[in-house]
Amino acid sequence: MGDATETEYASACAAVSDSDSRAIRAVLDRIGDKWSLLVIGELSHGVRRFTGLLRGIPGISQRMLTLTLRQLERDGLVTRTVHAEVPPRVEYELTPVGETLIPHAIALAHWAVEHYPSIETSRASFDAGS
Repeated sequence: MGDATETEYASACAAVSDSDSRAIRAVLDRIGDKWSLLVIGELSHGVRRFTGLLRGIPGISQRMLTLTLRQLERDGLVTRTVHAEVPPRVEYELTPVGETLIPHAIALAHWAVEHYPSIETSRASFDAGS
């Protein structure tokens, strides 16, 4: 990082209170888990039913999708709507707060793709030296 960026980052970190620090960790724990950003990414395309989400996220189990959706709903990032039909139709969508996460998630995804080869190289070098 350049000096200006380092100073800005250091200042931002120094300005964080204990309660802000807890908030940051709690939010990063939620969106940094294995499935949340993938679910949010699927929901960024609009309203989805459970089976559509399940098909759109390779490797996620029904149980993990259920747990992830519940946590995202609890955090106010996703809404769950049950339609009074037979059989009941359940739909999920991002809340306005959840939608504000999309540009940040996209930026993080681009960063990950760009830097992953370097990270893999560093991991291999570290593991070879261990």
